[in-house]
Amino acid sequence: MTHVLVVGGAGYIGSHTCLDLSEKGFTPVVFDNFSRGHREFVRWGPAEEGDIRDAAALDAVFARYRPAAVVHFAALIEVGESVKDPLAFYENNVAGTVSLLQAMGRAGCERLVFSSTCATYGDPVAVPMDENHPQVPLNPYGHSKLMVERVLRDLSAHSSLRSVILRYFNAAGADDETRIGERHDPETHAIPLAIEAALGRRARFKVFGSDYDTPDGTCVRDYIHVMDLADAHSRAVGYLIEGGESTALNLGTGDGTSVRELLGAIEKRSGRPFPIEEEGRRPGDAPMLVADNAAARRVLGWMPRRDLSNIIDTAWAWHTSSNVGSPDQTSQEVA
Repeated sequence: MTHVLVVGGAGYIGSHTCLDLSEKGFTPVVFDNFSRGHREFVRWGPAEEGDIRDAAALDAVFARYRPAAVVHFAALIEVGESVKDPLAFYENNVAGTVSLLQAMGRAGCERLVFSSTCATYGDPVAVPMDENHPQVPLNPYGHSKLMVERVLRDLSAHSSLRSVILRYFNAAGADDETRIGERHDPETHAIPLAIEAALGRRARFKVFGSDYDTPDGTCVRDYIHVMDLADAHSRAVGYLIEGGESTALNLGTGDGTSVRELLGAIEKRSGRPFPIEEEGRRPGDAPMLVADNAAARRVLGWMPRRDLSNIIDTAWAWHTSSNVGSPDQTSQEVA
């Protein structure tokens, strides 16, 4: 079986991608330092503990498994944390990726699928946003991802490396069988926070901004099921193995959901109201972020197959059965 090295494969999207890769006939090899990933999420292939900044550890893994491709998720991702400690994000996300790319070069591995983000775009100048949208990040997290994209473009132009850059919109949902799901500490994502508020594990859910130029005044986001994201990563691996050229692709549904609509759907699923507190806008929150996914459909033959109802159903099943949250905390919506 073909080995694929999944760096950061014990995290939320990485673990779901390992599941999908396994179902498509690959053997995912997880390389993770487990600082934020979960050992119990490594279920579909071997695990190797290490840090992408450790050249010797990387060399050993490449020598042992000789992967056909690398899928790179290892990164710090919290926007607020990036503002407080930018250097940590540049050191981990940028310098760590350079270390990984150097190890790939030494091993002769020339195919990389990179986990990027719509945060590289910044404030939207047009919606839906396609891959040609200006990239003007609003925070160090987005800048760190954009820096890596620049490195990959240079390598694609001046070396034999080929890469697929995947820019996610809002990942959500969980595995249908509740084997794995979303678990962050602290949790900052809207759907798990709202579900935990509905379950009484958090005191309330905060909505930041109700006066945006959107249909109901709250932010609009494009929620994409994590298994649809996983499918896109597996397809990107196959695309590169078959000789595909370097590219950058948006991953979203193309449909926007406002915060109020999201809360209404979760209240309907839970069958119970939960406390909601409205506050003013936060700096850096764009009114609307919705993907144009036509390029991913064309290049990878990919399309999202799950709607918001399925996202909420699978997330609800995960949080009620497998993911016990911390009680009596105040929830905050993070777009």
